[in-house]
Amino acid sequence: MIPVPTPALKGMKALVVGVANEHSIAYGCASALRQLGADLALTYLNDKARPYLEPLARSLEAPLLLRLDVGHPGELEAVFERISAQWGRLDILVHSIAWAPKDDLQGGLLDCSADGFAKAMDISCHSFVRMARLAAPLMVDGGTMVAMSYHGAQKVVPNYNVMGPVKAALEASCRYLAYELGPRGIRVHPVSPGPLKTRAASGLKDFDLLLNEATQKSPVGELVDIMDVGFACAYLATPYARRITGGTLYVDGGVNIMG
Repeated sequence: MIPVPTPALKGMKALVVGVANEHSIAYGCASALRQLGADLALTYLNDKARPYLEPLARSLEAPLLLRLDVGHPGELEAVFERISAQWGRLDILVHSIAWAPKDDLQGGLLDCSADGFAKAMDISCHSFVRMARLAAPLMVDGGTMVAMSYHGAQKVVPNYNVMGPVKAALEASCRYLAYELGPRGIRVHPVSPGPLKTRAASGLKDFDLLLNEATQKSPVGELVDIMDVGFACAYLATPYARRITGGTLYVDGGVNIMG
């Protein structure tokens, strides 16, 4: 029998990166982790964003709310230094950030600039690798790392453009990190939610059409929400998922199985 505390994540320490508002996937993950007993550290992008995040952090009883723009040198290291100083360890890492310059995101891949591609790859993919490098030494008793992907990593999704190759690189990075960190008891998961109405997704061209198509194709006949994604993420961090690592977990109502 697997010994599981009640609630299942009681006392675990979790860093969730990417909460923008109460509608974001990262907020769903943070909320689910908290409901299962985890203590939270959240990040905010800049001083403009902080007033919006403070009430969310209070509602989730998060003792740590830390500034983090992964594109600014030193900020990522400062986050992990603070976590190390306050908690001395980390059990769960959730990476839910993605960004590309608007012109490169809304244009086709053929017209994507080298600079735009590099920035999208750095913020949306390599930042997870950098986080993993800093988080691993704090996962003294093993741990769980989760990165948010999308079906456009595996199949062509019209108008997803540069983010398709970037998310493909993110999923591949998760697989290689799962291999490298497995001996240390650390499991790494790419999670692929179905289309969701989030602020980040609103930057995609014809996103409403994508939502409608997903609803029509889904075997369950409806879209997923942020809590569906959040509880899937929380499950992966529990002992019930102790032998799962590296594979992409779809949380999309079955859309990915449809032709």
